[in-house]
Amino acid sequence: MCTPSTETPALLVARGLSQQYRKTNLFSGSVLAVPAFEDVSLVLHRRTTLALVGESGVGKSSLARCLTLLEKPLRGELLFEGQNLLKLSKDELLPFRRAIQLVFQDPTSSLNPRLTAAEIIAEPLLVQREGASGLRHQRALQLMGQVGLPMKWSDKRPLEFSGGQRQRLAIARALALRPSLIIFDEALSNLDIESQELILRLLADLQSEHRLTYIHVSHDLQLVSRIADECAVMHQGRIVEHKPIARLLEHQDDPYTRELFAGMSSVESILKNRFAEVVP
Repeated sequence: MCTPSTETPALLVARGLSQQYRKTNLFSGSVLAVPAFEDVSLVLHRRTTLALVGESGVGKSSLARCLTLLEKPLRGELLFEGQNLLKLSKDELLPFRRAIQLVFQDPTSSLNPRLTAAEIIAEPLLVQREGASGLRHQRALQLMGQVGLPMKWSDKRPLEFSGGQRQRLAIARALALRPSLIIFDEALSNLDIESQELILRLLADLQSEHRLTYIHVSHDLQLVSRIADECAVMHQGRIVEHKPIARLLEHQDDPYTRELFAGMSSVESILKNRFAEVVP
């Protein structure tokens, strides 16, 4: 955990990002443009955690895919370490693709069932042509240890792991290329409470050790309020409120945000239960 500072250079800046999809009417054949999100601007400082919250269907996952450039936004600017990624060539983007990683909601569908745990973790290194086979395997074993998976399980395949263990495996894969930013797209929503607690504590330790920056995309306000430094609230494809989490818990300016946060535990109890270590 780290308190954002305006004096610290931003790691990521989104300005006026918009995205839409084309939907074909099966009966008329006409094509409609369906907005996913519109005119989204965000500033993310290094070694902080941003929660991106809102109800299902407001564009959170679409925004996450655009921030990682799995999809190219329709318009806007996306600056990472001062570079506008949307103006770079495919080759120029390679180092930035290493630096931004995405962990999906369902590890079962995002992990290749034919590969072993070690092969899954080492796959990004193989794609980036980094190191010889033996060094990639050694890195995979090291990462298994870091996320709390026994190295002797390196030959197991994803379906031999529990849900929480598969998510640890996905996190290890995301760490393989030593990223600066990891985006978690509802990555904890399918886990039981005990597994969530274990993963959250793991993420706090990893953030401290590797000086990572996180974005947590979630609809679970109680969960993200315990770990986030800042919170951005999405409604109907737009950011309606964005401020430090402690201030947002105390007062919501936007009517939708007030409705969304209604019924949550008291500010005092949430802040008391924040367990992430403070990064010096």
